[in-house]
Amino acid sequence: MAYAGLTTERLTRAGAELADEVGFDQVTVSELARRFDVKVASLYSHLKNSRDLKTRIALLALEELADRAADALAGRAGKDALTAFANVYRDYAREHPGRYAAAQFRLDPETAAVSAGGRHAQMSRAILRGYDLTEPDQTHAVRLLGSVFHGYVSLELAGGFSHSSPDSEESWSRALDALDSLLRNWPAP
Repeated sequence: MAYAGLTTERLTRAGAELADEVGFDQVTVSELARRFDVKVASLYSHLKNSRDLKTRIALLALEELADRAADALAGRAGKDALTAFANVYRDYAREHPGRYAAAQFRLDPETAAVSAGGRHAQMSRAILRGYDLTEPDQTHAVRLLGSVFHGYVSLELAGGFSHSSPDSEESWSRALDALDSLLRNWPAP
């Protein structure tokens, strides 16, 4: 029997909040049950297990991030679009570190196919059309952007840039300038 007031959506959102508070790796059905002051068994009518909970949090995070990115990209092109897109990822990671980590969670192929992950790839490719890249260069560039954004944000969240000058904001801006320059002058194979 389902516990009154608990729904899969409510549990997923609470799990996402928990991830932001304690870290995505620490999110479990047991920890969520403690948050609601219920027995773990009460949650199994809504969630299969901790992997199911983490998958749902990942899907929520991907959706939230895609919605923000789409809003930020509206009417933008070129470096303006690249910067807006990059800043959405960075800002989201700062505001929701657990959810951002969830967005990196490995999904099974069927779940990934219906997730907002495809929207992220489409938006990346839309930005790259402004740089006149064709395949396979476009795929290489999508991977480069993801690597730079994720790498920078991960290092920043871990405190990797907090003990040195100049400020990480300046380095972020320079990294985006360098990406823009590279994309405008993409090397021939």
